[in-house]
Amino acid sequence: MNARNDVKLDDAREREARLREDIAAWMEAHLCGAFACLRYRGGPGDEDAFPELRKDWERELAAGGWTGLGWPVEAGGRGWSVADQVIFHEEYARAGGPGRMGHIGEGLLGPTLIACGSADQCARFLPGILAGTQFWCQGYSEPGAGSDLANVRTRAERQPDGAWRIDGQKVWTSLAHDSGWIFVLARSDAQSRGNKGLSFFLVPLEQPGVEIRPIRQMNGGAEFNEVFFDGARAEAADLVGQPGDGWRIAMTLLGFERGISTLGQQMQFIRELDWVIEAAKEAGVDGDASIRARIARAWAGLRIMRHNALRMLGVEGTPGTQGASAVQDKSALIYKYYWSNWHRDLGQLAMDVLGDQANFVDVASNGAEMTKRSRLQGVFLFSRADTIYAGTNEIQLNIMAERGLGMPREPRGQA
Repeated sequence: MNARNDVKLDDAREREARLREDIAAWMEAHLCGAFACLRYRGGPGDEDAFPELRKDWERELAAGGWTGLGWPVEAGGRGWSVADQVIFHEEYARAGGPGRMGHIGEGLLGPTLIACGSADQCARFLPGILAGTQFWCQGYSEPGAGSDLANVRTRAERQPDGAWRIDGQKVWTSLAHDSGWIFVLARSDAQSRGNKGLSFFLVPLEQPGVEIRPIRQMNGGAEFNEVFFDGARAEAADLVGQPGDGWRIAMTLLGFERGISTLGQQMQFIRELDWVIEAAKEAGVDGDASIRARIARAWAGLRIMRHNALRMLGVEGTPGTQGASAVQDKSALIYKYYWSNWHRDLGQLAMDVLGDQANFVDVASNGAEMTKRSRLQGVFLFSRADTIYAGTNEIQLNIMAERGLGMPREPRGQA
């Protein structure tokens, strides 16, 4: 019995090794030539880098069969296991794969439509997402409804022909200026409060009544936007689910946001820690006891982060499941709080390693190539936002206390 198990384990390891080699070989053969400049570019804080070329890269991935890996075969995907998807994301990031322009469509909306959408919606939208020809952004946060998403004020009013009129504003909308569509959480029942009376709409951005204004960030980029709706139109067929189903569908989508791509994010963190270590050696501070201790804590934090992500995803015999149900597992409740604080601390460590040089802009850095110093400055500047977006630290602590530990809910004021 033990010998048989050993053979199965050896076969599994051999298969994993072959899969990793196949992915790495494909990346080496394709992330070159015109795409070579995309290596390690386009992640959070660097989304302005080569947007059109990264759209071409999405089509290159699609042609190679590397999109929709976890989608069901009947939806056009490859039906891969969670473990195999983890391998892809890790090898993609290890090879320097650029930030995905199609992530919101493929990683968030696509699985949500498969779970909650109509057959017509799946037929109309899934093929373009898989092919890398249709790009989406997320219309959730508003000036009064960021971490408190249930306070959404954007309104949706049904028209005589069955379509919906959308009025309101969304903010911090990643890549809206490079997208063709936006999914919008809006209040379809004017008398409702909180998470009741919300609906989930698929809205084309190229239409009258939609204005997109980029938000300039302190790192010089403008990957976030404000999106204003003034009589924008959503067709009746582009309401996902029924009127009032919006909160359930929005939470389903957020479950996928905590999914497998988090392992790719961690590979980026590993790369950034490597840059910090290299910078420490170059600056001659690698022998400083305090710096060494902080680097060691960062290294250990990454290992803890990876184990929790695998546990959350149900990999390696650990409890938990992928996708929407993952948020029900208590191991998922700590994830955002943990990685955002870890990343913020890494950004501060990067600046301390650079010392006085951290205060100077590197003139050798430009849109085509970034120096190590400019990369680390970017990590520092963007990581300051990590503990705010997708739920502030304070909101995350409330979630852990109330949903994870069963403590009494914090008193809420009347909306």
